[in-house]
Amino acid sequence: MQYFTTEPTITFEAARAVLDAAAQHARSLGVPVCIAVAGRAGHLVTFARMDGAPLLSAQLAQDKAYSVAAFAGVPTHEWWNMIAEEPPLLHGIVKTDRLIVFGGGVPVHAEGTLIGAVGISGGSAEQDRAVAEAGARAIGPPA
Repeated sequence: MQYFTTEPTITFEAARAVLDAAAQHARSLGVPVCIAVAGRAGHLVTFARMDGAPLLSAQLAQDKAYSVAAFAGVPTHEWWNMIAEEPPLLHGIVKTDRLIVFGGGVPVHAEGTLIGAVGISGGSAEQDRAVAEAGARAIGPPA
């Protein structure tokens, strides 16, 4: 019988690379955002709030990263399509603490393995998603 598992998770250095790449892309779009990078288990590894980013976006960015990590790497922009046609699920699951069902949270993979997640908040859902994807690409391509 196996008593524990070992799962890879993002290092601080890799999380900083994700954060820096995301910030660079946000600057190129002219959108100040909050950036949260979480490990595979959803724990915050690093966070930044760019000058001018909305204060409320700080928690939203962290919750986006958590949502992705807590559900095995499902990007936040995919949630709506998964639940839209199931009213009981739609109206129940959105009350789940920290679950975000709009764009801006994506998984971070290295060598084909999920190692964490990045959450972005401060722009539109599409901008947040683009910034998150740019950050995640700093480590490796999506799996």
